[in-house]
Amino acid sequence: MHADLSRSTFRPERHYSAVVAQQGRVQLDADLNEQTAIQLHQARTLAADLIGPHGGPRDAVGFRIEYVGGKHEIDTLLIHGGRYYVDGILCDADRPEAGVPVTDEESEDAAPEPPATWTYWDQPDGFRDPEKPGDRLPSPAQTPFVAYLNVWERSVSAAEDPALREVALGAAMPDTAARVKVVWQVLPLSLAALEIEETDPSKEVVRAAFTRWAQRRSAPSARLAARSERPDHADEDPCLVKPDARYRGPENQLYRVEVHEGGEAKDATFTWSRENGSVVFPVDELDGTWVQLASLGHDDKLDLDVGDHVEFVDTAYASRLEPLPLLRVEELDLPGRRVRLSAEPAPGVGLLAHLNPYLRRWDHTGGPKRKGRSTALKGGAIPVTEGEWLPLEDGVEVYFAKGGAYRTGDHWIVPARTATGSVEWPTDQARRPLLQAPAGIARHFAPLALVKGEGSAVDLRLAFGPLASSVPAADEATLAAEEQARREEQAAEADPSRGRSQTTAEAEAAAEGDN
Repeated sequence: MHADLSRSTFRPERHYSAVVAQQGRVQLDADLNEQTAIQLHQARTLAADLIGPHGGPRDAVGFRIEYVGGKHEIDTLLIHGGRYYVDGILCDADRPEAGVPVTDEESEDAAPEPPATWTYWDQPDGFRDPEKPGDRLPSPAQTPFVAYLNVWERSVSAAEDPALREVALGAAMPDTAARVKVVWQVLPLSLAALEIEETDPSKEVVRAAFTRWAQRRSAPSARLAARSERPDHADEDPCLVKPDARYRGPENQLYRVEVHEGGEAKDATFTWSRENGSVVFPVDELDGTWVQLASLGHDDKLDLDVGDHVEFVDTAYASRLEPLPLLRVEELDLPGRRVRLSAEPAPGVGLLAHLNPYLRRWDHTGGPKRKGRSTALKGGAIPVTEGEWLPLEDGVEVYFAKGGAYRTGDHWIVPARTATGSVEWPTDQARRPLLQAPAGIARHFAPLALVKGEGSAVDLRLAFGPLASSVPAADEATLAAEEQARREEQAAEADPSRGRSQTTAEAEAAAEGDN
């Protein structure tokens, strides 16, 4: 997640079941976050083991899909309420209840009834755009398509949700905790993408093909390693760090390496941040290339400067996981809290205030410099080069394995520590850095329906019933006998002269007879 963290320590392979606080010790964000991650991992693993890859409660199963053809409007899907679990992650499709405003008692205008279901176009985290042909639904008259659930998680800070900020702390104070949000999106998928040639496949065929497709999409092939190497110019640095330190930075950092443009290596790009991508600036107003910000940062380390590369983001853009060219800060107007960017943001991004637009700062100023040459940026980001070490800064280097496929948003985090003069990264016994899969984004998928037309959708969801059931009659008699015996024991303790009653003997005999 994009948050101001010291590091991330949760590793499921270590099998830790709890974090134990010790008295008189410093409390770190990493310890608290690991406890949360442990509990979340346990709960979701248990749910997935009991439910399976996906399913919903029989009496409240959600995400029933209906196709509505566009006679006078554009085609859409109705997404009915309820709950559904995908790999143990709870997805809730119920619409929140609309609030009741205070109105003049004499007014007879009643508030309009809110819709009972979501639609394909207004689903809370889908942000589909009717003006984009790629967002429109396929025509089931030409070929059936599968409506499926795409589930992932992303971080949300106070820049994107101002309600997270405690106003009593004042505007000059930084925000406190961030949040992790479950994002679910109902999207269409053609039968051709599933490699199904039949025009009327059965449920079993569709589910099997979808499982194969989801496995290919869920498992990223990109791998990265990180290390710290004492740079050639280290002897020219001031004595702010140990002379033999390989990491030459003056402060502890959490580097984030994030894929910007996905695809094969020849097309992919990446960005990096020494603050885990957490330096953001809420946008108050956009006027061409000028952007007015709510704040220019809390100190020199967390502000903007000419030459910085920024990502112009809003809630819809972040949820779509679609890369746009990074922009460069060309000019600063400190009194007016304004910055001039190298170009206007992409059309439609950051124009709606309720989508809470903001700038995210990345810390690369150019491509990696190797042997006196520098790699040119591509769309403001750094082209991926596989099979060689790429220097970031202060001795921190990364290595992309050959043959990787890259996805926008996938990322790796690299803690760098001044105490050791190195980065924290797993190595083998020979201290060679190990290639690692991305720390995120984990994507999860579930098929919902095979849409053939209006009133014709084959339900692909699964349901489970409650585990609890009625207590058998024999057990009821046994429990009654035990309860009676307990009462008599209590009475006997109070009055030792009382013995075992005929009622207890009769109850026990009845229980034995039923068994």
